[in-house]
Amino acid sequence: MLMDKSTYEIMTPESVGLTASALVLGKHSGRHAFKKRLEELGHELNEEMLNRAFERFKALADLKKEVFDEDLDAIVTDEARGEDKYKLEHITVTCGSFAVATATVQMEINGTPVRTAELGDGPVDSAFKAIKKLTKSKAKLTQYNVGSITGGTDAQGEVTVRVEEGGQTVVGKGSSTDIIVASAKAYIHALNRLHSKQKRLTDAV
Repeated sequence: MLMDKSTYEIMTPESVGLTASALVLGKHSGRHAFKKRLEELGHELNEEMLNRAFERFKALADLKKEVFDEDLDAIVTDEARGEDKYKLEHITVTCGSFAVATATVQMEINGTPVRTAELGDGPVDSAFKAIKKLTKSKAKLTQYNVGSITGGTDAQGEVTVRVEEGGQTVVGKGSSTDIIVASAKAYIHALNRLHSKQKRLTDAV
């Protein structure tokens, strides 16, 4: 369709009052279509970032029927964060009406893999406790918000957290179709931003 729209379009967008056709991305969309859509949205990624973003897109497309522009924006935002001290490898949570929530978290800290498990008052609480234990962070969580990037039960959830330590406050964001994963990403993003902010202040002294 990118090369010859007449192959798939039985009528032009203009004939029904539209200015252009909208290419819907899904699990069968290729790398070229993905790259073109990012460019249309104003995102320019280098080859390495594009490859990582495309892998994220394919994984998301396996979970969702359609991938919306807002989903692509969230993917690019995650990939544009650069090199971080803390990275989430994977997280597993068990919980239920008759079970104590337990989170097993594996991370990379400065390139070194670390892992732990913690109990909590719920899946998010146990995940945050595990992350806090691994990072040895003394930051206080002051705000936690959950929203939806798009509609539908398969929508990506977006979590925003605010943490504070030593008079420094930062905001972290994370997104995923799994709200626990999104929460962990947001918390780690905030801790990375806090670390970077503290490092800049220390270097300036």
